[in-house]
Amino acid sequence: MPLQNRVTPLGELVADPARGLVYGNRGCLHDASGRIVRRYQVRRWIACRLEFKNRRRYPLMRPGRFTELFFLDEATALAAGHRPCAECRREDYVRFVAHWAERHPAEARADEIDLRLHAERIDRSGRRRFHELQVASLPDGAFVLRDGEPYVVRGPSLRLWTPRGYTAKVRRPSRGKATVVTPPSLVEHLRGAHESAVPLLHPSAS
Repeated sequence: MPLQNRVTPLGELVADPARGLVYGNRGCLHDASGRIVRRYQVRRWIACRLEFKNRRRYPLMRPGRFTELFFLDEATALAAGHRPCAECRREDYVRFVAHWAERHPAEARADEIDLRLHAERIDRSGRRRFHELQVASLPDGAFVLRDGEPYVVRGPSLRLWTPRGYTAKVRRPSRGKATVVTPPSLVEHLRGAHESAVPLLHPSAS
């Protein structure tokens, strides 16, 4: 039985045997039996490398330890509201903070970043927050909702997300607003796309 630790672009946890290309966590979400009992424990939602310093995470979802989460790619992790890890992706994190400080100079420390991101991904009632932005302005890697399903922006197209990769392709509208899944501050991060320690998009996006 696959564990319920695959993350969708909406931030939901699903059980699927596909593992994905990015790892992360948002605290301990499971009980002693391995059952998911909460959506998050902390505001520090991070996206990590699958491998780092030969560390082993086995067995997964040990009692009282953080819940190991897996994402299809970094675009999925960003859409869910996770930022680069400051330890295993140090260079990515330093670039992320430098870019962030250009837009939010008074909020450039980790706690301040996480506080803003949390407000952008979760509303006061605890539900997932979405944002309305011009669809033509969105960078590659941003996610939008189309007929209630998450699609990633890829050039002039939108690609349907699934746990195992991207499938259906439709043309991106040339004007109008879209319901954007990726938090606005992380959309801005995607505009300054650069080389990363983890893949931005799964190969199926091509």
